[in-house]
Amino acid sequence: MAYQPKHEMRAAWIATVQNIDMRAGMNEADYTAWVEQTLDFLKGKNFNTIIYQVKPTADAFYPSEIDPWSKYVTGKAQGTDPGYDPLQIMIDESHARGIEVHAWVNPYRVTMPFESLDSLSPESVAKEHPEWIVKYGPQYYLNPGIQGVQDYLLSTVEELVSKYDIEAVHMDDYFYPYRRAGEEFPDQAQFEADPRGFDNIGDWRRDNVNTLVAAINSTIKETKSWVQFGISPFGVWRNIAMDPTGSKTQAGQTNYDDLYADTRQWIKDGSIDYITPQIYWSRGFAVADYSILLDWWSNEVEEYAYNHPVNLYIGTADYKVGANPDQNWYNPYELPGQILDNRQDENTQGQMHFSLRQIIKNSLGYADILTNEIYTEPALVPATAWNGEELPKKPNTVKADKSENGITLTIDDKKHSDARKYVIYRFDGLQEGDYSNPANIVDVVYSADGVTTIVDSTVEEGKQYTYGVTSVSNTGVESKDAKIVKVVK
Repeated sequence: MAYQPKHEMRAAWIATVQNIDMRAGMNEADYTAWVEQTLDFLKGKNFNTIIYQVKPTADAFYPSEIDPWSKYVTGKAQGTDPGYDPLQIMIDESHARGIEVHAWVNPYRVTMPFESLDSLSPESVAKEHPEWIVKYGPQYYLNPGIQGVQDYLLSTVEELVSKYDIEAVHMDDYFYPYRRAGEEFPDQAQFEADPRGFDNIGDWRRDNVNTLVAAINSTIKETKSWVQFGISPFGVWRNIAMDPTGSKTQAGQTNYDDLYADTRQWIKDGSIDYITPQIYWSRGFAVADYSILLDWWSNEVEEYAYNHPVNLYIGTADYKVGANPDQNWYNPYELPGQILDNRQDENTQGQMHFSLRQIIKNSLGYADILTNEIYTEPALVPATAWNGEELPKKPNTVKADKSENGITLTIDDKKHSDARKYVIYRFDGLQEGDYSNPANIVDVVYSADGVTTIVDSTVEEGKQYTYGVTSVSNTGVESKDAKIVKVVK
């Protein structure tokens, strides 16, 4: 029988903009309780990562010296201090459960539609640098063609990565805004003032974004070399009608031509560690077929990853299940079937689900299918060995003690400092089993400064067990060997 994948990205986006997945106005105790409940729920479904939106609109879900507090924390005016650090609590509670945190930031967005600049905090970048701000449609944005904007954005990333023990910085599909019919983005003056050798404003805009992406990656790596940079773009780079190497799709807008987001260039440059195209359509959908796009993106990372591999994950449209004109979304097996297709593709290493509230809502029972048939075993997060390929040493010593609640494992690793996490494997009897089978994984735990303890409460009285404990590095590389301990409960 084929095993479940031992390494698979299983992430949930937690969207805070407009309080999509998190209500505003919680005090520290209520917020912490909500975080604990949310993470317990996701861990129970064998998810291993959250994508937590910490900068929705030139603001912050943490005390920042650069940006004001987000109004989506308190529900009050932007800049209102909640009196606690939501991001730090989310990181602490996630890591306590072996779950990774990718901090999701939105670079150019200053307001949501129909919000005025007057509603922003005096500390907002829009108040301090009104010359950087443009209005397009009903929203305000930072102008990507201004060097000061890029410098400001890099400073926010450096602050975030240096202050917080996150695994990744994450961006979604909002670069230049989605094109509005009959309205041109108002950056002609910047283009004419400094075209940088470009004759075409579209190429100039793409270069603005490419430069920002590369600079963000460099800033992250210079701050902490192992922290990843991932982007989740719109699901179509270019339609084949515009480019023979584009996808056989007829998307109304595309990354390259409308959002000025040249995803292929980022893959070529190695300026991202993972890419998560939002393939938010069903299999067989005529204009943009999931299966066609899965193959197309798989080919992109295989053909164009020149500098280092780029992990390919897929953004899944949980929000469409049971709620879309496309009737395929009324089949509760559409989305689980997409995940099985991802597993069949040799370049795809998992998926990210949009978003938390849909997983909780469980339309048509699709999330139960994920739990009972798809994510039936734990999975480790795929490694990014190009950010550091050194094998960590196995744990120094592991002790197993019987207790009322089960078996307590104590990992004493004071002599080493190269383990970020430990993987706890358990085998029945007094022999080691198969480390490639994730069914043998009891848990993943973060290293706790030298001595780490974990209680295995799922053991049975009178049975004999062999535990194998491996180390995992900052970049997700697992030790070659395990430290073994045998015990009779």
